[in-house]
Amino acid sequence: MNSRKKILRLLTALVCIIAVSVSLIGCGSSNTQTAKTTGLSNTLVYAGENTNTINPILDNHSELATVIFSGLMKYDAAGKPIADLAENYTYDDNSLTYTFNLRKGVLWHDGKPFTAEDVVFTYSKLTTDKTLSASILSQFEDITSVQAKDANTVIIKLSKYNAAILDYFTVGILPKHLLEGQDITTTPFNQKPVGTGRYKFVEWDKAGGIITLARNDKYYDKVPNIEKLVYKTVAVESTKALMLESGEADLAWLNANYAKKFRGKDGYKNFDFKTADYRAVSPNFKDSFWTKNKDSLGVLNYAIDKDTIVKSVLNSQGATAYSPIQLNAFGGNKAADIYKYDLNRFAEEMKKLGWVKGSDGVYERNRTKFHFKIQVRDYEEERIDIAKVVAKQLKDAGVNMEIVLVTKFDWKAGYDGFLSGYAAEFDPDATYQQFLSSGSANNMKYSNPAVDNALTKARHTKDANERKALYGEFEVEFAKEPASLLVAYLDGNYVGISGLSGLDTSRVLGHHAVGVMWNIENWTLSKK
Repeated sequence: MNSRKKILRLLTALVCIIAVSVSLIGCGSSNTQTAKTTGLSNTLVYAGENTNTINPILDNHSELATVIFSGLMKYDAAGKPIADLAENYTYDDNSLTYTFNLRKGVLWHDGKPFTAEDVVFTYSKLTTDKTLSASILSQFEDITSVQAKDANTVIIKLSKYNAAILDYFTVGILPKHLLEGQDITTTPFNQKPVGTGRYKFVEWDKAGGIITLARNDKYYDKVPNIEKLVYKTVAVESTKALMLESGEADLAWLNANYAKKFRGKDGYKNFDFKTADYRAVSPNFKDSFWTKNKDSLGVLNYAIDKDTIVKSVLNSQGATAYSPIQLNAFGGNKAADIYKYDLNRFAEEMKKLGWVKGSDGVYERNRTKFHFKIQVRDYEEERIDIAKVVAKQLKDAGVNMEIVLVTKFDWKAGYDGFLSGYAAEFDPDATYQQFLSSGSANNMKYSNPAVDNALTKARHTKDANERKALYGEFEVEFAKEPASLLVAYLDGNYVGISGLSGLDTSRVLGHHAVGVMWNIENWTLSKK
């Protein structure tokens, strides 16, 4: 009798185990079951970009930096700078002085008080640290001094009027007590950041490519609804789409063709943003080929059917590009749209420049073939597809653009350029650092005196109409002697689960559609 009872108990236990196992297997891939079994009901899992640094000075194209750190200013829905860590500010035109009155009671994520000394420390790094190498340094070159009047007041003086400086006061402030005396570029802080923003850093699983943030319950403004943010560093575009399908991610920026697969699909939402993000073939003007043939870059536009690229590669989610600021309120000068797809015109202009087709069908001049190599990152399908179409169209016209797939851009490897992406989503002065001959972000060493003149004047001009006219001049001069072969602007196609709400698509996003989390404190998440 006792043996029978033991057998029955064992059989009952076995049936229960099997039943639980089947239940888990049957539901394990759904968002609902994932939330219940792992406790992620109020955790947003975001399939983001690769990164190795979280520091607003070094990585200014990062969603993570914008939610961990805060600036004196921040951008509103219209992309205009408004007060953030600064409660308010005044500007004295006679002395070219900004006075920022800081919020009181703001804490760093480690509990230390935020003070004016942190602001002075950050801007001193940006303006006086000669060892610091960062693409944004040109933004702050008009600042002559930064002083703390008291613990809650900062005075910043300029050498001359700068129309865009309020935009640049959005840069994240760094904690003096953690970084004083350290090398900003190499400090371990960049992998364990401490800010004053809406979310605070928890941990970084390098092997798993997972960065975990927690809601900052002591945030000085509206505390976010979503408790945790799990940021997965994902390079391959197809992987992001698979993660959404399998329930491993709740939100991701996808290229247009992957985003299309989710339109109308049960359990998902598409969030379509406009962006200022464009793709271009950017030559390395330090390279000997382009040193000799800089005059022949612009005419290549005649040989590229950009409409076809927008329709096919971008699934019509974008627009053809002719100016780096054409979607900006200060840009869009049609007088700069001087190239139309016209193979006959292309052949005529090439002849004027002294290029002659060889027996192999490739143009040559001064015993040099029109052949150049560009780098394209091997995990960015959209860039690869754009590059392939451009290469095919140029080859048909007699120009050999060779594509070299790389995991990481290598500026020292001797390539002639790369398939680039840039954006000027806020003030058009963002182009100053990139296209000015001495600009801190001018990696390709483009130099054009007429462009330098227009950008410099526009930066220091008060009247909005005069600035717009100057940027119109910039667009025309850029078109005549371009820094890159502009191809297309991309829309920002995000896909999220149906339980994610609150994303505001009214703001224009930046490079790689960065900026989606600008109002994350208003988002809500339901994984029932």
